[in-house]
Amino acid sequence: MKTHVLQHAWFEGLGSIATWLAAQNAALSYSRFFENPALPEPHDLDLVIAMGGPMSVNDEAALPWLHDEKRFIREAISHGVPVLGVCLGAQLIASALGARIFPNRQKEIGWFPLEAVPSVGDAFRFPDKLTAFHWHGETYDLPPDAVHLARSAACENQAFQFGRRTIGLQFHLETSPAVVRAFAENCGNELHPAPFTQSEAELTAAPASRYTENNAVMTCVLDYLTAKQSACRFQAFPESTARSGSI
Repeated sequence: MKTHVLQHAWFEGLGSIATWLAAQNAALSYSRFFENPALPEPHDLDLVIAMGGPMSVNDEAALPWLHDEKRFIREAISHGVPVLGVCLGAQLIASALGARIFPNRQKEIGWFPLEAVPSVGDAFRFPDKLTAFHWHGETYDLPPDAVHLARSAACENQAFQFGRRTIGLQFHLETSPAVVRAFAENCGNELHPAPFTQSEAELTAAPASRYTENNAVMTCVLDYLTAKQSACRFQAFPESTARSGSI
């Protein structure tokens, strides 16, 4: 499996995604934009993963490689390559598909509940309730023809699907204790008291079971995107609710 990773910050790695890729014997390549913004041709890839980062997708004047990255994502989607976006990566997908990216009404930093949005057809379905790790200040409108998958109290558009092979996640299912510590060490200046911003102590106090649950859902997302066999029961609604459409 030829997998290309779009990495925007040295401290935001793949987390549990790396374990899943190793199990697939994936051949990994990277565009590490903090070192070199070179991009491959997307048409012969089997999977593209766009990770998070502290910049905005609207920073093209200061970071001109964002324009090329969005074009790359758009071309990968048009070629039918599975594309997963995490946090900034989800915003990049949304922007590449023509949606608006803008500041959320408040930052969402910490462990907060998600709610699955009912959909139809064979769109991916999240667990009805899931407490996930968040670290974002911006959000996005849903791209045209996208399916809304999840919301939270702080942010309406937490996840979406475009077609059968593109999913954007505003939150971090790949997280691990090391990932959380890296966020806190490198972005701790954002941890100001607010309704949806937790303290560093709260961020790092999550039980091991929470990481296990989040990582298991990430595995389900990756299995779904790449059409792997999966035991996830929450992926789709019963066939009787299906309708025709782009999904």
